[in-house]
Amino acid sequence: MENLFQLSECIIFDLDGTLYEDTHHFQHYANLLKKGLVKKDQLKFQEDYAKMVAGDHIVKIGRVYDYVNDTILEVDSYTLKVTRAWDWNGNETSTVDYTEPIQPNFDTMIAIGDGWWPPNVCARHYGHSDPQYAYNETKVFMASEHFKLSKITHLREALLHLKNKRQIVLLTNSDSEDVKRLLSLLNLQGVFAEIVTSARKPELTTEHFKNLIDKFNLKPKEALSVGDNFLNEIAPAEMLGMKSIFIDSQNMDYPQYNGLKVNSISETIEMMMSVE
Repeated sequence: MENLFQLSECIIFDLDGTLYEDTHHFQHYANLLKKGLVKKDQLKFQEDYAKMVAGDHIVKIGRVYDYVNDTILEVDSYTLKVTRAWDWNGNETSTVDYTEPIQPNFDTMIAIGDGWWPPNVCARHYGHSDPQYAYNETKVFMASEHFKLSKITHLREALLHLKNKRQIVLLTNSDSEDVKRLLSLLNLQGVFAEIVTSARKPELTTEHFKNLIDKFNLKPKEALSVGDNFLNEIAPAEMLGMKSIFIDSQNMDYPQYNGLKVNSISETIEMMMSVE
C-alpha cells in the first residue's frame, strides 16, 4: 500500500467519523428530534429512521435531500449533477428541474454525507422547526460523563509523529467549543497547531483546501485529505488534484473513486508512524 502521508507535505483531517468512529450518539440525536415533532408524526419518524439505519429507505448516506421539493437526489459527487430523483416514498421522479449542478448547503439542499444527516432529514420532512437545537443538545451530551468516546489506540502518538514531519490540519464542521471538548475526550489536545472550525463543508470545502494550499505554498498534489464523508472531504480534494484517504466503514459505492479506501483511521497509523 502506497504511503500517501510520506508523499504529502500537508495532511488535512476531518474530525467526526474520522478521528473517532462511535455512532451511538446518532440515536440520541434521533430521540431528541422525535420529541420535537407533533405526536401524530413521532411514530412515522421512528419508523422511517429505523428503515434508514437498516438501509431500507430511499434516504441513504451519499444522497442529497432537496428540502424545498421534499425530494431525494442521487448526485455525481464530482460534478454535483443530479442523476436520479425520488419522492419520500421511494417513487422515482423526473430530474427535469435539475439541469444545473446543485449547490449543497445546510438548509435547502442537504448533503446526506454521514450519520448525522438521516435523522436530521427525516425530522425536516415531518416539519421539525429547529433540528439545530437537538444537534447542540447532542454535542452537550457527548461531552458529559454519560457518553464515552472510544479512543483509537496509538492515534495520538501517530499524529504527534506526523506533526513533527509534516503540516497537519484539522478541518471540521464542529464549532470551536465542540472541538475543544472532543479533542480533550479523545486525548488529542495539543496535536493540531492549525484548526479550522465551523467549516461549512461541503459548501466551502474547496475554498478551505485552496486557502491551506496557498498558505503552505504547495501544489495540490502535495496535499492530502483524510475523511469519512465523500462529498465533504474526498470529492473536492480529488477535483483539485489532491490526494485522499476515504474512511469508509459502510463500504459505500463510489465506482469513480480510485484513491485509497480504509475501514478505519487505525489502518493508517503504521503509515503515519513510518513517515520520515
